[in-house]
Amino acid sequence: MDNAVLILEKTSFDNSDLDTVLGDATTFRLQLKNDIYHSYLTRPPPDVNEVKATLVCPATAKHLEKYTQQEMFLVTETEQDYRDITLPFLLESQFSLQWVYNILEGRAEQNHVVFDDPDPENGFVLLPDLKWDQKEATQLYLVAICRRRNIKSLRDLTGNHLPLLENVFFQTQAEVLSHFGVPASQLRCYLHYQPSYYHLHVHITHLAADVPGSGVERAHLLTDVIHDLRRDGDVCRTRPLSFPLRSNDELLARFRDAGRL
Repeated sequence: MDNAVLILEKTSFDNSDLDTVLGDATTFRLQLKNDIYHSYLTRPPPDVNEVKATLVCPATAKHLEKYTQQEMFLVTETEQDYRDITLPFLLESQFSLQWVYNILEGRAEQNHVVFDDPDPENGFVLLPDLKWDQKEATQLYLVAICRRRNIKSLRDLTGNHLPLLENVFFQTQAEVLSHFGVPASQLRCYLHYQPSYYHLHVHITHLAADVPGSGVERAHLLTDVIHDLRRDGDVCRTRPLSFPLRSNDELLARFRDAGRL
């Protein structure tokens, strides 16, 4: 029997559902009352109480590790650490990227694509992240997957990649405004380091959305990356970068073995 990962998430509801949520079909059970403050456990009707299920099957040992709750540790990686520890580990053990190539080559998820720039050097595909149910614009979460296959992560970026990054930044803003009515001033565009998969992609979320991975220990604003590369084209390769690792992550063990933690 194959291993599997099943992720269950409550979906959001919009203002048009409030009459139903607060209607006679909803039950309320008082949990706490203190002066003017009241807390209730509610059971709305099923049509406004959906649960989104995301299935990964068959799940590898890496998938099981990724979705298991663990203690976290912050690692600071130098340029030499990347060459000696991180990069060899990535080359040995990264996830398959076939699902990414399926999107880029038009073999999967094409009905979800918001925008497609086919340019082989500076193009990208923009589509919703699985974490967004596409109901509320304030919970917007999109991913721009770059077409170039030789850029694994933030670490590989140089000044030569500025046309790509600027195209993603400005074109994404225009498409999000056109499709979802969200202005650039309400968007958070960033790259993860370490990313969850090693093919360059950019996360685009609404500022009101509380999404995992948007904290300072992992997210790098695309505007900051662009500005830094304009000043120093090698800064992403040479500067120390900090990121969190799970307690049973093999990369954490390698940093420990090297005396770096």
